[in-house]
Amino acid sequence: MANSSSEPVLLDSINELKFDNRFIAMLPGDTESTNYCREVHGAHYSLVRPSICKNPGLVAYSKNVAKLIDLSPDACKSPQFTRVFSGNEVLPSMKPFSMCYGGHQFGNWAGQLGDGRAINLGEVINQGNERWVLQLKGAGLTPYSRNADGLAVLRSSVREFLCSEAMYYLGIPTTRALSLVLTGDKVMRDMLYDGNPALEIGAVVCRVAPSFLRFGNFQLPVSRRDLPLLETLLHYTIKTDFPHLGKPDNDVVLQWFSEVCDRTLDMVIHWMRVGFVHGVMNTDNMSILGLTIDYGPYGWLENYDPQWTPNTTDAGRKRYRYENQPQIAHWNLLQLANSIFPIVKNAAALELILNNFVINYEQRYLKMQLSKLGLQQTLENDDFLISELLAILQLVETDMTIFYRQLAKVNLSNLTEKEYRHIFIESYYQPDQPDQLSEEYWQQLHTWLQKYARRCEIENLEPEKRARIMNSVNPLYVLRNYLAQLAIDKAEKGDYSGIEELMDVLARPYDEQTGKAHLAEKRPEWARSRVGCSMLSCSS
Repeated sequence: MANSSSEPVLLDSINELKFDNRFIAMLPGDTESTNYCREVHGAHYSLVRPSICKNPGLVAYSKNVAKLIDLSPDACKSPQFTRVFSGNEVLPSMKPFSMCYGGHQFGNWAGQLGDGRAINLGEVINQGNERWVLQLKGAGLTPYSRNADGLAVLRSSVREFLCSEAMYYLGIPTTRALSLVLTGDKVMRDMLYDGNPALEIGAVVCRVAPSFLRFGNFQLPVSRRDLPLLETLLHYTIKTDFPHLGKPDNDVVLQWFSEVCDRTLDMVIHWMRVGFVHGVMNTDNMSILGLTIDYGPYGWLENYDPQWTPNTTDAGRKRYRYENQPQIAHWNLLQLANSIFPIVKNAAALELILNNFVINYEQRYLKMQLSKLGLQQTLENDDFLISELLAILQLVETDMTIFYRQLAKVNLSNLTEKEYRHIFIESYYQPDQPDQLSEEYWQQLHTWLQKYARRCEIENLEPEKRARIMNSVNPLYVLRNYLAQLAIDKAEKGDYSGIEELMDVLARPYDEQTGKAHLAEKRPEWARSRVGCSMLSCSS
């Protein structure tokens, strides 16, 4: 029911949520009801209930995500909310399940993977007739947990909770986060996989998305030659998440694949725009809705290093480094194309769609990079202007986020006085080192700035407009690893103020906020090599 202004009437009780649980109603499930780790065949999911935890306690929740499912702040502050989103209470209308899927991990086929520590509570239909899947991450063992326990710890849960919301406000397609709850239990983890396990604080995040289907959901059935199972999933997905495409047939499946490619392209373009590095672009971590999913060892470029990866597991090959993300997205889409080929049997059409991804990406990437400079037209030789700047950013250790915000402040009509030098100083990590800011470096930057100034003149781009455009696409605040780690350090001592501050500031990442300059500073020297601030493992 909606009020006269069409605003939803927020619910004061979780019991009023409306579930339709279409996924398990429409798709074949696991016939085995016992929850133990195993291979699951002929099914897209297994029914499973969350584990009971000792003493759940609410750390934080997102008011805006709660609104998506029509929940009021009072409902979110209730003891029942904490019980439900820790996994200690399952509402009668919920039908908890974990999905069965496979995937390529670091380029190698891994076979069955599945929701090893994720349990979907059910699918809520809100008052706007939108579908939202509620998923607990870290709520216990599932048939897909393999040799793990299905649990999660506070440090990784804080990172997932904060980053889900930070990405949304940056304008990046993403899953959302409703709540962060402590379990009251301790979880054993070897954070660096170095043979030094330790007990850590257990936690659960409730993730929210229209769908959590991944490329791997489609890969597993075809790897087992179970085409009827694959076809049921394709038809379900199109009917549920892509209804505008019409009744599923081979042509519509091709249209669906094309849209998945477009959505994936859009997501990766946004990653590249803000300097986000996912860290684990396995095919089981690729959403068919083009959402950023599974926040593990992610990070933001601080010094501009295109070869950087935040993942310790990937430190040698750097398969998932920043600059390689578009190519990996394309490779992953190729694996999805291979999965649906036995259904559509049209290799030429699939190849054309994949080729279009490459062409469209190159065009979109150039436009994105120009927008970071405040430029709205695409002219001849613009690609050289961009490539020259990106090369300059690598000459000395330069903070990408800060550099673009400072560039917006430079007076391009007064370059002869070189007043811009003091503007850029705060974007350099080691400005006092003799091998860093040499006169040769400044001359290269000066030459580029002159070209940039002439390029702005062609568009008659006034300084105020240029700055406004630039600051609308170049964030001031991002969830730097060291900021997340400082919030985690506090949270592990029972102080959640760091989480609250970041949640508030990151909701307006492009706007300068009074008293929050410390959250826009470059990485401090102490964080250069500290665990959790430089690179991270997949440990959770």
